Amino acid sequence: MAARIENVCGTAGKVVIARILPGSDMIEGIEEACGQNGIKCAYVSCIGSVRETGYMYLKEKPETKLGAGYGEMKKEGLSELVSCSGFVGQRDGKYDSHFHATLCDLEGKVFAGHMVKGESPTLATIDVVIMEIAGVELTRRDDSEIGLPVFSPKKC
Repeated sequence: MAARIENVCGTAGKVVIARILPGSDMIEGIEEACGQNGIKCAYVSCIGSVRETGYMYLKEKPETKLGAGYGEMKKEGLSELVSCSGFVGQRDGKYDSHFHATLCDLEGKVFAGHMVKGESPTLATIDVVIMEIAGVELTRRDDSEIGLPVFSPKKC
């Protein structure tokens, strides 16, 4: 069976290097940097530290179309943001981002998941590289096949 995919080809646009300052939410800071630089669609990578972490993890949910969904949001204490990547897109004309991260708490325990906007304030710094994807729109839409909102790429 052939792979089923949605894809479009864009080009690398502006590259923005940013630092999210203490107390600012990680995702809100990334979206603000995109807004200040006129970027609507971007790939993002970052590292740093957070005061607490809002994230969701995958778990079995037999009642859903996929049989899986996200578990409860968890909040931990201070953590090192070891690796985080994702992208910035749009929904209803506003920023809508999708990030997954791996973090390490004060006891050295590693945890990971889907980051939640507004729930991960910066501790010391979050260092960010934002690469604009020109000529492409990423717009979140509800996908009836899987019963979840997903980002769909299309040409601008």
